[in-house]
Amino acid sequence: MEYKDYYNILGIERSAQKGDIKRAYRKLARKYHPDVSKEDNAEAKFKEVNEAYEVLKDQEKRDAYDLLGENGQYGQYSSEGFQPPPNWQDNVDFSSGGYTDSNKHDFSSFFADLFGHSHAGASPSSGQTYNSKGDNIRAKVSIDLEDSINNTTRSFTLQMPEMDASGQVTNQQRTLKVKIPKGIKAGQTIRLAKQGSAGIGDAPAGDLLLEIAFNEHQIYKVDGSDIYLNLPVTPWELALGAKIKIPTPTGKVGITIPANSQQGRKLRLKGRGLPSKQAGDFYVVLQVSIPPSTDPKAKMLYEQMQKELDYNPRSYLF
Repeated sequence: MEYKDYYNILGIERSAQKGDIKRAYRKLARKYHPDVSKEDNAEAKFKEVNEAYEVLKDQEKRDAYDLLGENGQYGQYSSEGFQPPPNWQDNVDFSSGGYTDSNKHDFSSFFADLFGHSHAGASPSSGQTYNSKGDNIRAKVSIDLEDSINNTTRSFTLQMPEMDASGQVTNQQRTLKVKIPKGIKAGQTIRLAKQGSAGIGDAPAGDLLLEIAFNEHQIYKVDGSDIYLNLPVTPWELALGAKIKIPTPTGKVGITIPANSQQGRKLRLKGRGLPSKQAGDFYVVLQVSIPPSTDPKAKMLYEQMQKELDYNPRSYLF
């Protein structure tokens, strides 16, 4: 049999990762697909690409193939062709039992001898299919907090990689209308079926996976399903307590500031965060706001407090 250099066929290094292998395969499979290719010997090259991918995408087959060494250096060459080293089979164990797919065109005798009938439980392949599902594409999009609360539809314009019939990849602009699920959080994903890379042959396209991020909001911060509002309050509201109205994403709500509250205290409104099966909470964080001493009346009151109040906020430090 003739030795096949599967790495060379796909145009990749022997150290290539799974993603590199898949990308190389997809590019070449589209380039040589017999239905669209105008290359000489396209069908033979397509078959060779599929055979290489069938071995290198499967870690067990790849490990076994790598035992032959670079360019089959650990095997033997004679007038009868390439033969694996005598002990090669003893070091190979396919938990899946070898190659049994039923397809359209025969792979080489090299493949069949190594991964077909020479292993228990396996049968020679009748070839590799011309169909391959398209790759999933991931993209990150930003929405407003209100989009998650109100279950709106947004339009996104994305630069997405598209592969032409020759296997060349270019970025194409696409505009999509996407319904935003109510209560979706930052980091979660919206899956748009069959909106990813086109499939090869009759296979379906991959999916488009949109990872959600929130635009910066003018007054709110979001943490998971919880929403935070830094609320300015006066010193007397902290000291004496107060009933005030605050804005929330779904409207105004009345709250009570307990007397003797301190700077940074959190007041929780349960279930008023992002909506979901387990809704988040809305937190009001009290932030003291002091009238400026440039106001003569305010300055007079501060001076009076300084004289009459025996209060040292740093006493615990000494």
